[in-house]
Amino acid sequence: MINFQDYLYYDIEKPLIFNSGLFLFFFLGFLFVFILFRKQRIARAVWTILFSLFFYYKSSGFYFWILIFSTIVDYTLGIYIYNSKKNKRLIYLIVSIVSNLGLLVYFKYTNFFIDIINSFGTNYESLDIFLPVGISFYTFQTLSYSIDVYRGKLTPEKNILNFAFFVTFFPQLVAGPIVRASEFLPQIRLKLKLSNHNLSKAVFLIGSGLFKKAIISDYISVNYVDRVFDNPLLYSGVENLIGVYAYALQIYCDFSGYSDIAIGLALLLGFYLPINFDSPYQSSSVTEFWRRWHISLSRWLKDYLYISLGGNRKGLIRTYINLSITMILGGLWHGSNWKFILWGIMHGLMLVIEKIIKSVISIPKNTVFRILGFLLTFHFVSFCWIFFRADSYSKSLDIVFQIKNNFNLLHSLQVASSYPYIILMIIIGYILHMLPRKFEFRLINFIENSPLYIKAFFLALICWIIVQVSGKDVVPFIYFQF
Repeated sequence: MINFQDYLYYDIEKPLIFNSGLFLFFFLGFLFVFILFRKQRIARAVWTILFSLFFYYKSSGFYFWILIFSTIVDYTLGIYIYNSKKNKRLIYLIVSIVSNLGLLVYFKYTNFFIDIINSFGTNYESLDIFLPVGISFYTFQTLSYSIDVYRGKLTPEKNILNFAFFVTFFPQLVAGPIVRASEFLPQIRLKLKLSNHNLSKAVFLIGSGLFKKAIISDYISVNYVDRVFDNPLLYSGVENLIGVYAYALQIYCDFSGYSDIAIGLALLLGFYLPINFDSPYQSSSVTEFWRRWHISLSRWLKDYLYISLGGNRKGLIRTYINLSITMILGGLWHGSNWKFILWGIMHGLMLVIEKIIKSVISIPKNTVFRILGFLLTFHFVSFCWIFFRADSYSKSLDIVFQIKNNFNLLHSLQVASSYPYIILMIIIGYILHMLPRKFEFRLINFIENSPLYIKAFFLALICWIIVQVSGKDVVPFIYFQF
């Protein structure tokens, strides 16, 4: 006999995630009450905060206290920063930085630092520390609030319920987008409304997000990518290369799929979240790639780290150093492992090289150079993904070795015939990614002009395909570990 109460408790083996039937059940219940409270702003805010805390509890257990702590601390410090004199304002900002980054460093980097210390001959034991889901996202979000208040770009929120709503809002809580208080807080005070266009866009985003995550990403991950990256020497160079291309697609579909679902859910509730991905593999330079990939993080690093370091205001050499430091720390943000630092170094170095080239020669803006830039950028980014994904540096080199030394193009047809559905998924994924944005707009307009039952059928069809394609277990989103 199924006990419903069991579903209310946190299960470390089955965290609550968007692409699960349990989340759909809880969300529909939340949405029903949310609609009842649509004209009662305080009741609506309290209900959303409570559900968001419950959602986070189902994702990370009792560590939902971190959200409550961050809310109280940064709400209070924001007021003190705004009302104090210059010297004290800086002290309160430092307290905010230390409290936010202190939580992040403890939970995410303590054992990493212990390993570094042990490399000098000590033998300290690693600590059993649980990594709360999404801590890298919401600590950056609340930290940006304090910095904006300090810089005079934002007036502190006086209503703690509004601030708690901003910090805990569940659609973007555990994997972004990283939302600015200046963009989100004003929306809380507005009268809620859901236009037919926004409803249609929400349906499209949720459907496309589920498709990218649960159909393309999960399928190629479980059935191909994980196997190749776990044992690259068991596969030929062609199979390893396909594995690299497949992972580049997997991580994009996984992360952008989550962002699409988050933005779509927020739209259903009457709130706008910023776009987080803009067809990044269409980029013709690494600089352009970072304008299109994880846009909310790129903006955060630029506004609160790169510019704080001096940006491009202190000469070329300092600009290159600041850019490199930003990308290295951006790599470290992804995880407490040297491979993420290496990944950041590689991207930082290429950004510097592109700036140097741009300052020396003028690259023609025509189709030929655009295509050449696209090919070079895509393969550089894919090459970097090898070191990002592989469990160890040695396995990264094994993949590169196999591609370089055991690559036989004549075996491509044999490989394709051995993995027909994998190849099909990869082709479909990249074709959809490369389509111009106008196709997305047309599909949204089609949904907008369709009756409600067509909108419901669209989502039902996606869910049915997910059931047919997905495995027994729901695969967590990649960026939950960051």
